[in-house]
Amino acid sequence: MKIIAIANFKGGVGKTTTAINLAAGLKNKGKKVLLIDIDPQANLTQSLGIEEFKHDIYSVVRKEAMGEETNLSEALVKASGLDVIPASLDLASAELELASVYGREHILSQLIGPLTGYDFVFIDCPPSMGMLTINALVASDYILIPLQAEFLPLKGARSFLKHFKLIQKLNKNVKLLGLVLTKYDERKKMNRQIKKELAVEFLPEKVFATQIRVNIALATAQERGTHIFDHNPHSNGAVDYADLTDEFLERMNP
Repeated sequence: MKIIAIANFKGGVGKTTTAINLAAGLKNKGKKVLLIDIDPQANLTQSLGIEEFKHDIYSVVRKEAMGEETNLSEALVKASGLDVIPASLDLASAELELASVYGREHILSQLIGPLTGYDFVFIDCPPSMGMLTINALVASDYILIPLQAEFLPLKGARSFLKHFKLIQKLNKNVKLLGLVLTKYDERKKMNRQIKKELAVEFLPEKVFATQIRVNIALATAQERGTHIFDHNPHSNGAVDYADLTDEFLERMNP
């Protein structure tokens, strides 16, 4: 089982879209995937149409922090054929509540540790380096950074990577899986420029060859509470995420 945190300090760059559709692409390949939403905005939860649940990631994290017996399966729900640990606005309280907890950086690791039966676990992170993101990075084997091909998202990715070096002191085994360009439009000069900058700034193996093109079907799928392969399997979005799935598997199994 490999754990992948999907993170960037800039919001709106396609973290949630990538988490959902890459997980769905892997499911189509016969892989067993768990999605964990640890963003208090709960975008992943809402994008999969999950509205009712008895427990969420906040309730199990809170129990674990208080030393109560708990496990992630308490909060497990099914949505569009995917296994999901949902989030709610209550999760915003976790940042303050964890501040005084001993070993607070390892709470999510302790919850994920007993899991069995999954090939991959994707953690959709908040766009900040708070305690929730730190927990995700400490628990992860790899970091995947979605990056919109514009100046501010690139700046956010650079800032994230500076903090990433500090996280490696807490988790020496975590590695950068790569950066993937999202909302990409080859016709835009800025997009082409950012693509060139990435090629110069990072090693080729750290930038995914697949770009996720601008595609309204991706947004429409989220509005309808599902992933792109259910909503429109013939769209550019489905083609791109299918290609990303193949490239992801090649990187995980070189």
